[in-house]
Amino acid sequence: MLQLIRNNSPYTVIILLIFTLIAKLQALGSPAVPFVPEHHVLFQAVVNTLSFVLRGNAFAYTMFAALMIFAQAIYLNSVFVNHHLAGKPNYTTAFLYIVFTSLLPEFTYFSEVLLLNWCIIGGIDLLLGFHHTNKPRMQVYNAGFLFCVAALLHFQAVAYFFVIFAALLLLRSFNPGEWAVAIIGFLTPVYLYAGTLFLFDKLDTMRYMPHIGLSLPGNIKDPLYVFGTIVAILVLFVMGIYALQEWLIRGGVYIRRMWTTIATTFFLSILVCVGTDITEKSIWVVVMPAISVIVTPALMVEKTKWFSNFAFYFSLLLLVFCQLTVN
Repeated sequence: MLQLIRNNSPYTVIILLIFTLIAKLQALGSPAVPFVPEHHVLFQAVVNTLSFVLRGNAFAYTMFAALMIFAQAIYLNSVFVNHHLAGKPNYTTAFLYIVFTSLLPEFTYFSEVLLLNWCIIGGIDLLLGFHHTNKPRMQVYNAGFLFCVAALLHFQAVAYFFVIFAALLLLRSFNPGEWAVAIIGFLTPVYLYAGTLFLFDKLDTMRYMPHIGLSLPGNIKDPLYVFGTIVAILVLFVMGIYALQEWLIRGGVYIRRMWTTIATTFFLSILVCVGTDITEKSIWVVVMPAISVIVTPALMVEKTKWFSNFAFYFSLLLLVFCQLTVN
């Protein structure tokens, strides 16, 4: 079965689409309309726009979110392949992203966090291209702009501002002009957002944006699900890191630095989640793009096939376990 997703064929995309719908059956069976937090004007505007098409139908919103996750998986996979991070072109990254975003039904419901992931994946795509672009300042500006849009959707995402400078340090020679462009790119959406709010006499809502919570629970309601899921993800994470070592040894300097950029994004995503209120369970979706990329090498090992087969079936077992134990 692993060969189905390691095959770089258009038919694999169809298989992944079917797999996405199967993996999302739990969420599709109990659909929900999006919850719009108070004073989240940008997300409210998106929901109001979609309401004209989806008519407030819970199933339509959930199906739309599932298809959006599938599209994000394909995009993230193309980022992995196009930047030649490791191995031959295949769809293992897309498969893992679908699996990890199916560990909890709340991950599939339409939310601002899913929109946030578009910014994160797009930002990673831009960051990894810093070292071979012909228009570095435009790419740096676009990366700053995207990550700021993420922060406007969810304030804690302002932490991603630092991954831009990490990428500039790792993938570019020092250029003060590019650092200035990154700051300008990050501030541009704030200026546009504030100007729009001013025109609609809603500028006072900006003072509600800085909202920091804590995502470390005092008591755990579903210990079997929580601990089982954490242990399984850690196993896959360690397997991915172990398999990655061989590629890093064979890869060039910029390959190692690109992986360092991905690792930085992963740790910043953890900080974003920890700084968010525990009631927002869906926020942990922001970790999935980076962790999917990091675990991908475990499914692409050529010499010891039992290793990649174990990682593949273990990820499927994790998905089944979560579907059966989550309440």
